[in-house]
Formats: sequence, structure tokens, C-alpha cells
Amino acid sequence: MLLVISYDVNTTEPAGEKRLRKVARFCEKYGVRVQNSVFELEVDPAMEAAVHCGLEKLIDKRKDSVRFYRLGSNWNNKVESIGRKQMISFGKDLIL
Repeated sequence: MLLVISYDVNTTEPAGEKRLRKVARFCEKYGVRVQNSVFELEVDPAMEAAVHCGLEKLIDKRKDSVRFYRLGSNWNNKVESIGRKQMISFGKDLIL
């Protein structure tokens, strides 16, 4: 399943800047950055739960937000990209 994660971490104080770096590093372990605060991840249900739990521990729920968009397994027709960032492959084989 393709999972899109976007986040907004309040960086008006040094602790927020530290949380922002931690959230970004955490997301980089599981997926690909497609914009500054947006990641695409190909996950199974167990990995999705681990990612959700991990991010919940990293953020300050009173100041930050994380959004999860579940695009399902048949996501290829639901995602379009324009500009310098190309579509993410996730290692799928192309058969011609």
C-alpha cells in the first residue's frame, strides 16, 4: 500500500527544530521524500502501524501535526507528478 505522510512541526523554538530533524530522519528510514515535509512509503499493515506509533512518539501533539494518506495498493493511477521530482518506483519490475 502507498502511504503518503505530510507533517508540520512548529519550529519557533529550538526543541521544535530538533523534533523536525527527528521526524524527517525517521521518515527517511521508511520511504522517499517527495517534498520538504512530504514522504511516500510503500508499507504493509504492520509497517504502517510502526510508522504511526514512531511518529506519534516524536511529535508534540499540542504544537505539531502529521497527516497520513492511504492510497492503497492500486495507487499508480492516483498519483501524478509535474516538475523536477519524478515518480517513485519502489522497485517494481517493468515488463515490456
